[in-house]
Amino acid sequence: MPATSAGILLYRVDPDGGVSALVAHMGGPYWANKDDGAWTIPKGEYDEDDESALDAARREFAEELGLPAPDADYAELGTFAYSSGKRVTVFVADGAGFSVDGADFGQFEMEWPPRSGRTRSFPEVDRVEWMPVAEARPRLVAGQRPALDRLAELIATV
Repeated sequence: MPATSAGILLYRVDPDGGVSALVAHMGGPYWANKDDGAWTIPKGEYDEDDESALDAARREFAEELGLPAPDADYAELGTFAYSSGKRVTVFVADGAGFSVDGADFGQFEMEWPPRSGRTRSFPEVDRVEWMPVAEARPRLVAGQRPALDRLAELIATV
């Protein structure tokens, strides 16, 4: 059965009228020297029998960024499928005024270098930025780009 994830896509309207999204660069050695396709919406896996998608999205946001998800009116943006079959349900909210100051990124462990027998700890994400949607799109992993497209459609109708 494919993995199920949930995440939060915060957006804000910039002073010039453009829209920016809060995205995070994936941590660890595989992503260290990559930019395009190496960014993500703060998200993570959950068990649908144990937790709602929104609760999981809020939990994962806090785990990855070390900051609580803002108190906001969240709307379900949609569920998007990766080519691998993994599915991510994305919630969207206006993040105007949300600051990433004080972010303290969660950690994960993995064997590194490969086949060395040594385990090292790496940040789940190594930086987080407000980025104009047009700049964020090519930087996000391919399976999450439709979420930005959907956000842009919704903003255009407001």
